[in-house]
Amino acid sequence: CCPMLRASALRPAIRCFRQGRRVQTMAAAVATVDTQTFINNLNEAYEKVHKSYEDNFWATKMALKGASSEELARTKTEYEAFLGDPANLKAVRDKLAAGGLTPEQEGVLRIMEKTFKCYITEDPRAKALKEQLNELEAALAGARNTMALGYKDPAAGGAFKKASSVQLRDLMRVSDDEATRRACYEGMRGIGPFVAERFLEIVKLRNRMARLMGYEDFYDYKVTSAEGFGKRALFDIMDDLEARTRPIMEAARANLAAAKGASALEPWNMGWALAGDTEKALDPYFPFEDAVDVWARTFAALGIHYRGSTMSLDLCDRDGKYSNGFCHWPQPAWRRADGTWVPAKTNFTSLATPSQVGSGKTALVTLLHEGGHAAHFANITQASPFFSQERAPTSVAYAENQSMFLDAFAGDAAWLGRYARSRDGKVLPWEVIEAHKRATHPYEVFALRGMLAVPFFERALYETPEEQLSVEGLLALADRIEQQVQGGLAGRPLLSVPHILADEASCYYHGYVLAEMSVHHTRAYFREKLGGKLVDNPEIGKALTSAYWQPGNGAAFLDLVAGLTGKPLSPDAWVAELQQPLEAMLAEEKTAYEEAVKAGPAIPPGQEPELGMRVVLVHGDEVIADSDNGGLAAAVKTFKGWVRKQFFGEN
Repeated sequence: CCPMLRASALRPAIRCFRQGRRVQTMAAAVATVDTQTFINNLNEAYEKVHKSYEDNFWATKMALKGASSEELARTKTEYEAFLGDPANLKAVRDKLAAGGLTPEQEGVLRIMEKTFKCYITEDPRAKALKEQLNELEAALAGARNTMALGYKDPAAGGAFKKASSVQLRDLMRVSDDEATRRACYEGMRGIGPFVAERFLEIVKLRNRMARLMGYEDFYDYKVTSAEGFGKRALFDIMDDLEARTRPIMEAARANLAAAKGASALEPWNMGWALAGDTEKALDPYFPFEDAVDVWARTFAALGIHYRGSTMSLDLCDRDGKYSNGFCHWPQPAWRRADGTWVPAKTNFTSLATPSQVGSGKTALVTLLHEGGHAAHFANITQASPFFSQERAPTSVAYAENQSMFLDAFAGDAAWLGRYARSRDGKVLPWEVIEAHKRATHPYEVFALRGMLAVPFFERALYETPEEQLSVEGLLALADRIEQQVQGGLAGRPLLSVPHILADEASCYYHGYVLAEMSVHHTRAYFREKLGGKLVDNPEIGKALTSAYWQPGNGAAFLDLVAGLTGKPLSPDAWVAELQQPLEAMLAEEKTAYEEAVKAGPAIPPGQEPELGMRVVLVHGDEVIADSDNGGLAAAVKTFKGWVRKQFFGEN
């Protein structure tokens, strides 16, 4: 999941706005001071409002004791007031115009200017709409978080059983009972009608606001702010990828129906038909309680270092917890003018149920993904926190590229042969890997099409004339896009995708598509440069740190990709992998697996991985383990014991 997938606004109070004004006019007050002092003051002012809001965001979403929606609203208002104050932008531009700058000072002022431009809303009508949106989005987020989500359990006479969206999707993937899978799907479909009416009011206001600011619609506004190019340029890329992969998708659907029957194409059956049996066969080799250790050793062997940062991990599901995993940074990493390093502070959450089949693999992949985000943001070594915050102008594709590149290791036979181990230390057999790849490789295009469906839906939604928006039309549009892009209704209904609802994550999902394209593009580069040896290769960490991570959002995503790989971003490597014959792929993977088993992991289980980071394992307000007390290996051991006691009844 993404770092920016976070509900963005709660009700602002008038008194809070007044407090925010004292912060936001700071730049104008210091515009007469020397340039470096001005930069220092603006850096510290930004850091203060950023940290205050993010700390409250975590407390509220994790339902911690003392968490306050009012305090979250107050700090949110201060944060947005600071970013949206024209006086800050003017003061920065005045310093740029004055000249006499060092290259570093000019670079810092440029990223400040770029950041403020993303949030300045000078039209008072647009400002008023934004305030309305804050309230409506907060109400929708609150309603969605407290929705009685679950399914009618056929095994219990149709009794309602509570389940998060993650649990519902996991059950659809692993349950052998079709009636249960269908009940879970119906539970997921219930999200759309529940949110539709509130969401449509938000869509209308988002479009009105964007058009007042001179954009074609809200999607055009969001992509331009985040990526630096407009909606039409984005969909030149998206439409090309859709056209090149449509025949692959159509062939894959036909093959699935021929192999497993037409019923396999039903939305509640497809995930199970593709991987139900193999997921259960994989499960013993991904114990949930080992996931933190495996992630840490994998990254350490890749030469990834977190530069003194702190990460809090809240991994297990519980009542009242926000219903989607995310990673965020209450403390951005940056370097002060005197050379002092400010390490990042990261919070990361997932929704695992350790006793559920598939939870261990899901947890591990999520750790690789969110840990990749954390590694990226921990290694931005610029002279301002403006470079290392995850909002616009940080490119969505840039942020997701880092995490998706690293979670891709979990699918490599070269990684599985080293790291996939049962609780008693047995290596994942090749036969299980082969069966899983035979079951999934011919159908990997479905994941691509599932990603494409989200931006295609949002484009169509925000291009719909306001007078034509209705609850029935919204639900029908979602179904129509699923059928057009994915070939049929999807196991993850579009209106269950939380990104679509949340302010900061709306019109965002295209970033996953561009990032995945970059993952294949970058992996192809490394395979050629490193002779195919990616797993446990510290050259990977070195290259990612210097080429992708250290610049932060001061460089354009497409330029960074071309700078590392020597080629402009292209879908060629992705399409080639989708088209690779199954037997040829299996032969390559078997060779890599055999070499991996023989070599073993670079850092064996139980050995301390050197990540340069403090790791704190928590469950809400409970601190389970802290690597400051005896090291990460000791903290992982404590966490394992806690999991076995809490979820498996062991003492």
